[in-house]
Amino acid sequence: MSKRTVVIGFLGSQLDSGMGAGRWEKWRPTISLVQHEDTLINRLELLHSAKHTALAQQLVRDIANASPDTVVNLVPMDVVDPWDFGEMYAALYDWARGYRFDLAHEQYWAHITTGTHVAQICMFLMVESRFIPGVLLQTAPPKKQQLGNPGSYTLIDLDLSRYDVLAQRFNQAHAEALEFLKSGIPTRNKRFNALIEEIERVAVRSQAPVLLTGPTGAGKSHLARRMFELKKTRHQVQGDFVEVNCATLRGDSAASTLFGHKKGAFTGAAADRAGLLRTAHQGVLFLDEIGELGLDEQAMLLKAVEEKRFFPMGSDREVSSDFQLIAGTNRDLRVDVAQGRFREDLFARINLWAYTLPGLAQRPEDIEPNVDHLLSRFAAESGRAARFNVEAKATYLRFAKSANAMWSGNFRDLSGSVTRMATLADGGRITTSLVEAEIQRLQWLWQSPGAPLEADVGLNGLLAPDVAEALDLFDRLQLEAVVRICQESDTLSEAGRRLFDRSRVQRSVVNDADRLRKYLLKFGLSWATIRQAA
Repeated sequence: MSKRTVVIGFLGSQLDSGMGAGRWEKWRPTISLVQHEDTLINRLELLHSAKHTALAQQLVRDIANASPDTVVNLVPMDVVDPWDFGEMYAALYDWARGYRFDLAHEQYWAHITTGTHVAQICMFLMVESRFIPGVLLQTAPPKKQQLGNPGSYTLIDLDLSRYDVLAQRFNQAHAEALEFLKSGIPTRNKRFNALIEEIERVAVRSQAPVLLTGPTGAGKSHLARRMFELKKTRHQVQGDFVEVNCATLRGDSAASTLFGHKKGAFTGAAADRAGLLRTAHQGVLFLDEIGELGLDEQAMLLKAVEEKRFFPMGSDREVSSDFQLIAGTNRDLRVDVAQGRFREDLFARINLWAYTLPGLAQRPEDIEPNVDHLLSRFAAESGRAARFNVEAKATYLRFAKSANAMWSGNFRDLSGSVTRMATLADGGRITTSLVEAEIQRLQWLWQSPGAPLEADVGLNGLLAPDVAEALDLFDRLQLEAVVRICQESDTLSEAGRRLFDRSRVQRSVVNDADRLRKYLLKFGLSWATIRQAA
């Protein structure tokens, strides 16, 4: 036994209108439902407002003429503002919750061609959430208006696999958002990927404060800006991204910078100042190192976050600003709260969404893709491409992932390291000698202050005092690497082949020994001198 067909739809105050005889000559979507010879609508639940009762009753009569077997139930549904989503959804929700659906004997079609756009969207949501357990029904007029031509209709079952394309587009947008937050870097660290997945959902769904914790250089500021840009693409913010490092704020300037001031509020306040909170209106305010704020500024910030209102310095009149706060810190604010340096109520307010970004040393598997990303960025910014040879890259990554690589400056250290090697790469090739010099520089960078470089004594013994004193650190480190290769090689030619291992194949005349000899002469060195000191 086939199920009875029940249509649920809004009366179309414009499309279904018409009282005279001419109404039969135009296409009316609700009437068209019962004009298809191969489709029987057993019942129509016609939702309408009180002011359109007369039109609804006329439709009942017209449907009786066109399809005597169709029962029409008029359902008055009054809302104060039919363009208000909350009111319309609540009215439709209340009706659906009280309606007795008989799924064993009836199938339900939700008509989404009539009604306001708001009503149509609410009807869609009711079907999607299964509060109305049926399919969507969309009607369309005929290409040419003809008397008695009902046009066409389409059934859309949101549960059918053929609508997986909608889910695929959603998943694609989700994946693109994740890639955007990671700057297109294919990170391999599972913990970091899981963290970014949650941050993506929060960024597009929440306006609540977000707290980013992590060591200096872990990327808090960069991630905060990417979150803002993601929200901007989704039209969730209209204002700007405003960033300030709270560690730079001291005394009266702290409150003035954040909350603004009136002219004469303190010595030096020669004019009114809006302040960064007002500048961030309808945008995102990123307060880096928020733990450095004084207790007074913390109290003012709490009020601004909770009430969207605050007093500028020297003013007895409140101003308002609606912004989303993202806070960053490299400190454990729980310790600061316990020791009275940070307000407990402010910490509770900004700690709804809290994320700790791992340092680079905790993500060794992500070093290689970040190096590749930094080289691509260098090429785009400088117009000069640079790449490692195979041995050089293996040497660099082996060190970068080892326990000897502290990465105390995290991604700032890595960015500086790649930039130096790419800048000095002759012919765009980063060689082993460049890598070895860079490794020594990084080791020096991470050494305790005052600790000597192991190779300093040997190099100082080779160079004339005035030459050694005039050397830049980078030239010293590079020269040390070259000298070490020379001391490990049996001949000048062998050392040259190792040092010019890639550029030599691009030359029509190869003379590695001569190139190396000329390089050493710049520093007053010779092959014999170096070999004697080995």
